[in-house]
Amino acid sequence: MILNSRLLGVTLICAACSVSTTSGANNSAAVAPQANGGQAMPPAQPAIPAPDPYGFSIVPDNRPIPPNPILQAQVLLDRRGFSPGVLDGKAGMSFKAALRGFQEAGGLPITGEYDRKTAAALLNGQDIPATWLVKIPEGFARGPFFDIPCGLNEQASLPALTYRNLLEKLAERFHTTPETLVALNPAGTKAAANSVIRVPAIANQPVAQITGDQRGWGETLAMLGVAKDQPQADHLVVDKSDGLLRAYDAQNRLIAQFPVTTGSQHDPLPLGEWSILGVSRNPVFHYSPNLFWDASAKDQKAVLRPGPNGPVGVVWIDLSKDHYGIHGTPEPQLIGRTESHGCIRLTNWDAARLAQMVKRGVKALFQE
Repeated sequence: MILNSRLLGVTLICAACSVSTTSGANNSAAVAPQANGGQAMPPAQPAIPAPDPYGFSIVPDNRPIPPNPILQAQVLLDRRGFSPGVLDGKAGMSFKAALRGFQEAGGLPITGEYDRKTAAALLNGQDIPATWLVKIPEGFARGPFFDIPCGLNEQASLPALTYRNLLEKLAERFHTTPETLVALNPAGTKAAANSVIRVPAIANQPVAQITGDQRGWGETLAMLGVAKDQPQADHLVVDKSDGLLRAYDAQNRLIAQFPVTTGSQHDPLPLGEWSILGVSRNPVFHYSPNLFWDASAKDQKAVLRPGPNGPVGVVWIDLSKDHYGIHGTPEPQLIGRTESHGCIRLTNWDAARLAQMVKRGVKALFQE
C-alpha cells in the first residue's frame, strides 16, 4: 500500500445514537499438566512472551524533518489528557482550546497561546520529538479491512465495522488523519507490515489484561495508543458554546479536556444535569429508524457489529437521558465541525480514554 490521497476513506457521518450496553464475561482456566506415568514432572520452563502485535519499534532517523513546534505541542497536550483532537501540526481552534485547558489546570495565564511559560510547562525538561519513524508490526498490519457502505442497513451485513484500510488504522493509532500521514512521509512510502513510516510521537501501550473482556477492549486500547490506567473523573461538564468536554476530580480540579461535537439545530444538546448509567466498550449498535428524523423510509431495524467505523465508534457511554450518550466516531477530523443527533461525539482515542476515566453514577452537566 503506497501512501497517497486515493487511499483516504470516504466520509461517513454518525447517523444514530442508540446502542445496547450489554457486556459478557471472559471465562478462562489454566490447563493442568498430564500425568507422566508416575515419573516426576520436569521443572516448568519460563514461558516465552508472545510478541506484542501492537508494539511499534522506533527506528533510527537518518533524515530528520524540520521540527514543527505546533505538532510537538499537540503531541504533549495529547499525552497530558488535554486533547487537541487530530494531531496535524495546525494551530486551529481545537489546539488553542487544548492550550487553555492545560493552562487552567497548571495555574498558568489562560491565553490560548503557545507562549514560553506554556512550552516550558509542557516540555517539563524533556526532549520529546514531534514525530518519529516506526516499523509497522505484522500483527497490527493484519486485517480484516472492509469498505464501509454509507447506509446503516448495508453496514449491518458486515461481520465487523473495521477500518477501511491500513492507512486509516495507522492514522487512528497515532491520533491523526490519513492526510497528515501522507504529508509527513515522502512519496512512495509503503503502509505495509515491516515498512517504516513517520508518525506523530504517540507511545505504545501494552495490550491490557481485563477481567471479563470478551470484546477485546484491551486490544482496542493498544490499537488506539490509549493507556488502561487513567485518572478517575468525579464529574463532567460539556459546554455547547466552546464544544468541549471537561473532566474534573472530586476536588473540582480539571484533569482532562476533549473537543466534542454537541447536537444540532434539529437535535440540540439536552441541557441539564444527567448521570452515567454505564459504559459499553466495543458496543453492538441497535439501529431504530423511528428514532431519527432523517432516516430513510426504506430503512429497517438492524443490528450492527462492533468496530471503530461503527456509527458510535469504539465506545458508548450511556446517559440517564433516554437515547443519549457520549461516544466515538468513524470520522475524527469532523469533531467540532459537523452536527450530531444530540449526542456528544469524540474521536475514538479520546472516547476510549474517557471511558477509562468514568463509571456508573458520574454526573454530567450539559450547559450553554
